[in-house]
Amino acid sequence: METNSLDRYISKSVKSDLERKMVFVGGPRQVGKTTLALSFLRPSTTDNSAFLSWGDATVRPDLVRGILPRNKHLIVLDEIHKYSRWRNLVKGLYDTRSDEVSFLITGSARLDHYRRGGDSLQGRYHYYRLHPFSLCEVNSQPTRADVDMLMQFGGFPEPLLSNSTTVWVRWHRERNSRVVYEDLRDLENVRQVDLVEVLLEALPERVGSPLSVRNLREDLLVAHETVERWITILENLYACFRISPFKSPSIRAVKKEKKLYLWDWSQVPDKGSRFENMVACQLLKYCHYIEDTEGFRMDLQFIRDTDLREVEFVVLRNREPLFAVECKTGERGLNPAFNYFKQRTTIPKFYQVHLGTKDYVINGHRVLPFHTFCRELQLP
Repeated sequence: METNSLDRYISKSVKSDLERKMVFVGGPRQVGKTTLALSFLRPSTTDNSAFLSWGDATVRPDLVRGILPRNKHLIVLDEIHKYSRWRNLVKGLYDTRSDEVSFLITGSARLDHYRRGGDSLQGRYHYYRLHPFSLCEVNSQPTRADVDMLMQFGGFPEPLLSNSTTVWVRWHRERNSRVVYEDLRDLENVRQVDLVEVLLEALPERVGSPLSVRNLREDLLVAHETVERWITILENLYACFRISPFKSPSIRAVKKEKKLYLWDWSQVPDKGSRFENMVACQLLKYCHYIEDTEGFRMDLQFIRDTDLREVEFVVLRNREPLFAVECKTGERGLNPAFNYFKQRTTIPKFYQVHLGTKDYVINGHRVLPFHTFCRELQLP
């Protein structure tokens, strides 16, 4: 495996943007945000940079007063959002020191949550969402073995780099507990935390299918609005994400159904659903990367009509479809919905990715291994 934990896919873009504005890096717990930040403080540059963590009690007094280390051209502020007045503090530091200092700010879900809650920093920063490792980040020339490894351990650095089932099991249990009992209480006022934990444990079985909030409501014995709110909170905590249906005037598309996926696809027990979840994460990573680096609006959706014809993913840029993707664990058997939707939508390309080795074209549609798909499309 070629993975270098100090060289992530957004590193070059972050370095370039630091020359012009502040850079915020958010993302799931334990995805490698702090490690990424430390990569900008390698030994050759430590004389010109400093790492300041709000978790370090010795640096808080100076930070609150706006005092920074002298003669530093790069300041990394880690978890600064845990300070209640962090936005005004950062705004003041940037407005008075941006001519001489670059600021890299990393944080958890709360950083993203409060970033969207106000505009006092508008125009002063670029924001990046750091995703788990994906195929081409693990290996620039990915193979089936790399796919198998990611399928088993997921893309989060600690279990992936350990290549150990024991480490994965312990990490998974501890991470879910911290998301519910630390991040949740830090971000939201939720009284029934134990039921949110039950909800989180129920989600892996529902990956890939239209999500029924009604069934979850009946299982948890709470109101529909409560379940909806809890799922939204788990989305804000980077535990899961939902995608909406693609709409076209020439198809009778479903309108309200959404599909749910996990940021850690290794939790999904069924092999086919886990593969679909991994592909969803790869495509979402691609969408976020294009949004964060180029500014285009990107969307990840799915196609499903009232006659139950379905293609699992559609990627759109500025509301125009770029391509559609279907996932199959087997190598043969083209999705019959391809031709139907090809005739009735403006989607230009349909791909069917699988876990095998065969690569061929049928009825103008490409059927190919997932690792080949990622390499050819140069997905991050």
